[in-house]
Amino acid sequence: MHIDLHNHTIFCHHATGCIDEYIQAAIAQGIDVYGFSCHSPMSFDKNFRMNLEEFSQYCQMLQTAKAHYADKIEILLGMEVDYILNHENLIEQAVLDYPFDYLIGSVHFLDDWGFDNPAFIKQYSQRNIEECWEQYLLSITKMAQSGLFQIVGHFDLLKIFGHKPKDIHQQSIKDALESIADNHLAIELNSAGWRKPIKESYPSKEILTQAFQLNIPITFGSDAHSVKQVGFKYQDLRHLALEVGYTQAVFFRQKQSVVIDI
Repeated sequence: MHIDLHNHTIFCHHATGCIDEYIQAAIAQGIDVYGFSCHSPMSFDKNFRMNLEEFSQYCQMLQTAKAHYADKIEILLGMEVDYILNHENLIEQAVLDYPFDYLIGSVHFLDDWGFDNPAFIKQYSQRNIEECWEQYLLSITKMAQSGLFQIVGHFDLLKIFGHKPKDIHQQSIKDALESIADNHLAIELNSAGWRKPIKESYPSKEILTQAFQLNIPITFGSDAHSVKQVGFKYQDLRHLALEVGYTQAVFFRQKQSVVIDI
């Protein structure tokens, strides 16, 4: 079964394409289960996400699309929610209250630094990268413990511009993965890294192997920000999962996991 749970639309203000265009592209690729996960509204970083009024429109339009395409593809309702360590209050209660199929928890910020935004890439030269990795991995650990999410988005996103974790971070990686396992979250295999300077998947094969050893379930996401990115490198992600040892993946209906063969 072909699934893709991480996808954005024009609602994010930095992606292109409408809901119907993404669904039609997914159908054309033979995707069986397709999930939308636009960036959730937040009072911070407003230019890269919907507002609360658009949030209502997003939910209504997804419900309409889910019914309209039900005989062709299963549409899931989700959101990608920013988790900022010590600023959990920025998560809108409306997002937590809505009956989504799943929420992807992602770390894009270390305090107020949007580290994956090319506009702020110069800050890497002004920071201690080892300390950044420790803060990032602690954020993942605390995010998993929050009980708010079903999926961990792009586990090692901080490597986006080439700053990979080092041996000294292995204990923190282990702690984050164990937190994910203990709190029954899934990790996504995200192909967007192949579109970025790092030119590899999120997470790396090494981290995915550790996740497999901890029996952490996986799901798949192309992190599409344009229609042409729908299903991006799915077969590469699938082969990576199989190479590590995975034979099954999960998706979520009403925040309950559904196990499938890959």
